[in-house]
Amino acid sequence: MSNEVEVYERLAQIGEAQKYSAFFGANTEQAQRLAEHKAWLQNIKHERPNTAHHFRVAVYIRYFNQTRYPDEEYLQKHIQDFTDTLSLCPNWEFVGFYIDEGSTAPNMETAKEWSRLLQDCLDGKVDLIITQKVKNVSRKPHEITYLARILARQNPPVGMYFVSEDIFTLASYYQGDRKDEFFLPSPDWKLLPDDLDEGGNSDD
Repeated sequence: MSNEVEVYERLAQIGEAQKYSAFFGANTEQAQRLAEHKAWLQNIKHERPNTAHHFRVAVYIRYFNQTRYPDEEYLQKHIQDFTDTLSLCPNWEFVGFYIDEGSTAPNMETAKEWSRLLQDCLDGKVDLIITQKVKNVSRKPHEITYLARILARQNPPVGMYFVSEDIFTLASYYQGDRKDEFFLPSPDWKLLPDDLDEGGNSDD
């Protein structure tokens, strides 16, 4: 247990030490919802990826240097911090780093490494993604939820852990969200057939 505490303390420190561009201001809808969600998490039994469980782990970095350090030096320090922290988890099989550069949250067609990472997840090579912030992936809450749902349907399920927000998408308290049509991208999207039981009802 003490080792797990150290792992998550060190991951949190990585986030505090790094500087990223402000993809959106503190008053945006996503920022407000994330702040409310983080407060809610403080009042429940929190779930994070179990360091005793075997995960094939990939680290996604959305990189934008805003410091006095040279780009290469800054990025290498970030990589080394993650490497040192993950070395504390002998049951985690490290797959590699996936690194995109840019000051805005990625689009699938422009974020080549994010696209490669998702393909590796679908190909069964990765079952845990660790990344610093939700905004590394998308600025739209419904996109995060829908992506989390698709990855969770893989065999084995693929989870995402967002360090700064302390969110683990495979946590039990998110099961209902992945079956709620409110989180679908648009009204014409429907639940996947394997989300329904034989009677056509959601299985929760």
